[in-house]
Formats: sequence, C-alpha cells, structure tokens
Amino acid sequence: MKILLPTSTAGSLPKPSWLAETKKLWSPWKLAGEELIKGKQDALRVTLQEQRQAGIDIVSDGEQTRQHFVTTFIEHLDGVDLEKRKTIKIRNRYDASVPTVVGAVSRPHPVFVEDAKFLRAQTDQPIKWALPGPMTMVDTLYDAHYKSKQELAWEFAKILNQEAKELEAIGIDIIQFDEPAFNVFIDEANDWGVDCLERAIEGLQCETAVHVCYGYGIKANTEWKKTLGTEWRQYDLLFPRLQQSNIDIISLECHGSRVPFEVLDLVRGKKIMVGAIDVATDTVETPEEVATTLRNALKYVDADKLYPCTNCGMAPLSRDLAIGKLRALNAGAEIVRKELLA
Repeated sequence: MKILLPTSTAGSLPKPSWLAETKKLWSPWKLAGEELIKGKQDALRVTLQEQRQAGIDIVSDGEQTRQHFVTTFIEHLDGVDLEKRKTIKIRNRYDASVPTVVGAVSRPHPVFVEDAKFLRAQTDQPIKWALPGPMTMVDTLYDAHYKSKQELAWEFAKILNQEAKELEAIGIDIIQFDEPAFNVFIDEANDWGVDCLERAIEGLQCETAVHVCYGYGIKANTEWKKTLGTEWRQYDLLFPRLQQSNIDIISLECHGSRVPFEVLDLVRGKKIMVGAIDVATDTVETPEEVATTLRNALKYVDADKLYPCTNCGMAPLSRDLAIGKLRALNAGAEIVRKELLA
C-alpha cells in the first residue's frame, strides 16, 4: 500500500436492519427473491460508504451478502446436504446446527465473484475479500463422507483456490483466509493446516492474508477467553510455522486482549494486520488507545508493514457502535502516522 499504516477491517460489519436481524450471527434474511438480491447490493453500497466516511483505506464487503463467514460458502458446494443437519460443537466452545458432507465436495459455480464484481465497480480503493480457511470450514460442518479432517480440508483448499483465482481476476487486491480454528487446534494447524492454506493460495499473484483471532465478541468466546490465563500464548506456537509460509499478511488480535506484543517478533518481516479495536466490548476506543496499541506493535513491526485493523468481525455489534470503532481506528492511525512522518 502507498499510504502509511493503511487501515482495514478483519471481516464482517453489521447489516442494515432492513436486510437482516441486527446483532445476531446466522440471522435470516428479511427479503427474498429479486428483492433480496437488490437488498444485498444496497447493503454493499451502504457498508462501502460507511467505511469511506470512517476513513478506512482498504475496504471490504463487510460480508453483507452472507449470513455467516463460513457456512455461506459451504452451502454453495456440491457434496454438502443442507437439509441433513447435525448439531456439533464449533471450536470446542458452542453448539451449532450445521450441514453434513455426504459426498465428494466440489464447487459447481463461483460463490462470491458476482458480489465482488459489484463492489469492485463501486470503488477505486483497494479491496480485501475474506474467504473461510480450510481448517475452519472443516470445523463448521459434520463430515459423514471423508471422515478425515485433513483429507476434507485439502479438498476445500483446492476449491478455495478456484474461488480465489476468480476473485483475483476481477480485481480484488487482498484475499484473506479466516482461520480462527488455528488458535484452537494448534498441533493440527502446524501439522497440516498451514499446508492446506498454502494450497488455497497456490498460483495467486495478489496479496494474501490469514486472519487468526480469538473469535467474535459473543458469550461463548468471551467465556473461553477467561480460561486462557493471564497471557494468551497460542500465537507463540503457531507463528513460527506461518513465518515459514508463503502468506503475505498475518492478521491477529491485540487490543483489549492478553496477547503479548512480543509475539509479533515471531513473524517479523511479514506484513501485519494488528487488531487495534476490541470487538467484544460496547465501548468505542479513544484514538489515543488505538495509537498506543499501534506504538506497541511498532516495536516489533516495521512501519511500512503495519496495517491497523479490527480484532475480528463486528457483525454482532450495532451499526452505530461499529462505525464509531472504525472512526476511532482511523483517528488513532492518523496520530501515529503524523508521529512517524514528523
């Protein structure tokens, strides 16, 4: 990026109340048919404008056209039975009713490409588009066919690579893979999860990112965080493997967490999206709080490789709160920009 400390969001942003129920994951659509298509496009316009007004440099779709960051992609694949649902525990924390893999998975058609084309036509700004990571996809459904997490993840990686190449072809600048499962299944992430991620980015010329956080600000996640002790050291075990990978950008949670800033030294040289906004609180950060987080990160990350970001997606928040947090992110980044350029 040409701008110093370009700001971005980790993923989802709240949907307008006329499109879906607010402050809720997996919220059903309030529209149907042609009205839903147009409503999603209107939501893309709205979220783009809100990001622009907040001063966000690298914009996204805010996941306005999907009910969930993982399952919406899965539901477009062959080999997945949407009606045959099972209740499973996702990331060992909360129960969810999910589709079942009943046969060989494949991608009969692009999933997000038309949405990405629409967004690309609305702006000249850099766009970051998020896709679910292979391991997190495996952890978000019931597998009655492969019965091997690694084998299913590898198949998903090949499918994601197809989607990513088409997104790149229509002008997406950064393709991000969301892998919160990496922070839970660390041994598997190191053994084969990162390999699957590298298969997903194979042949891409655009920048690639992996987002590894501690989850949305929902009760199941906040309760889990209380069990992690005074310091959260999951990144210590994962980052050395990501440092060796071909992923360009590492996106992680920092502000309001117990992640020691020195873990950033483990991925020195990579571009880092530093989470400087806590998505698990109803308080808007002050610009100075954001600036302090960024200053701490700059002890371990070169300024030209630091991208201020949110800790995670903000779909469960109110729109006013999310917008306030985005403005704080921009204002805090501007404080540190001026300090660096002085």
